Amino acid sequence: QLQFVESGGGLVQPGGSLRLSCTASGFTLEDYAVGWFRQAPGKEREGISCLSNKDGHTYYAGSVKGRFTISRDNAKNTVYLQMNSLKPEDTALYYCAAAPVFAGIGTVQAMCVMRGSNFNSWGQGTQVTVSA
Repeated sequence: QLQFVESGGGLVQPGGSLRLSCTASGFTLEDYAVGWFRQAPGKEREGISCLSNKDGHTYYAGSVKGRFTISRDNAKNTVYLQMNSLKPEDTALYYCAAAPVFAGIGTVQAMCVMRGSNFNSWGQGTQVTVSA
């Protein structure tokens, strides 16, 4: 059974940092494209960052580019999202996800922008709240 366990969310002040972790079990994460998505109340799910397993390239949504960094540790079967300079508008439920594709960043970016199209393994979500 494919599972993700997410951690690292919480309450942080504007300008602060958090690192989200997502550890996979039941499958080898390096065989999958991975991504982070978020959904705020009343809004659609947004693909904020994705990582290709073919070329190692990354995609970031404009709203987080320059502040967030996605990475993976294949030995730990874990994907991370380092979030810096957090803003109140970053408040949302954050999900990690994996897609069983071997694709370059062009394809993975398209899947990311389409709010997780073809991502079929999802974490349970971790809440991030940015507030003074």
